[in-house]
Amino acid sequence: MGGVGGLLREWRGRRGFSQLFLAHAAEISPRHLSFVETGRAAPSREMVLRLAEHLDVPLRDRNQLLLAAGYAPVYPQAALDAPELRRVREAVRLVLRAHEPWPAVAVDRRWRLVDGNAAVPVLTAGVAPHLLRPPVNALRLTLHPDGLAPRVRNLGQWRAHLLVRLRRQAALTADPELAALHEELRGYPGGAGPEPAEPGPGDVVVPLRLRHGDGELRLLSTVSTFGTPLDVTVSELSIETFLPGDEATADALRAAAR
Repeated sequence: MGGVGGLLREWRGRRGFSQLFLAHAAEISPRHLSFVETGRAAPSREMVLRLAEHLDVPLRDRNQLLLAAGYAPVYPQAALDAPELRRVREAVRLVLRAHEPWPAVAVDRRWRLVDGNAAVPVLTAGVAPHLLRPPVNALRLTLHPDGLAPRVRNLGQWRAHLLVRLRRQAALTADPELAALHEELRGYPGGAGPEPAEPGPGDVVVPLRLRHGDGELRLLSTVSTFGTPLDVTVSELSIETFLPGDEATADALRAAAR
């Protein structure tokens, strides 16, 4: 089924919504939604945007829905180095620096490294040079046998965490490149190990346990995004920060910064 109606139906299926549920949320009749999805009714521009909002469709794909319905895209898509995104770049850099001496990186929707702070070399020590040549993919860098993987002491657990996260993102966005990346990373060694993928008693987050010198860094990951983006590029940026999970890790990161 082609056209905007078919695309809307696909997005509704990905979200697991019934026609009745979506129609109620968008405050339209189920009959009208059915007509839109089957191509018997042409939705207005406002209707396309309203349905896309309730389906949590990414801004990039909302533009595609509008084009399929015969309307011009409404969300701009500027390159990150464009003059109009200068303030965004400055804000990202400010956030990254504010997290020092904790490592923090900015990535795009396909996990390509956009920027990082001065603490990132603590994570990338010993990584093969070919993995650090742009464009750098943060997930490939982490799980590749020439990357961080040999230093990750809970590789089985961390690998499972990242693959679940990537699989969910690929399903939610319907991005074939993310699906291909997921298949690539699944083929890397390191799936087996003594670390359970299921949480143990008292666990509240999955830590990244990284060998560092004669000791170990225990890092907790947090993700930040722009709360009200109107540009496609900005909506796809995220900042991942690795916070110390214990005082020994905090001391080691402060020492590395000095």
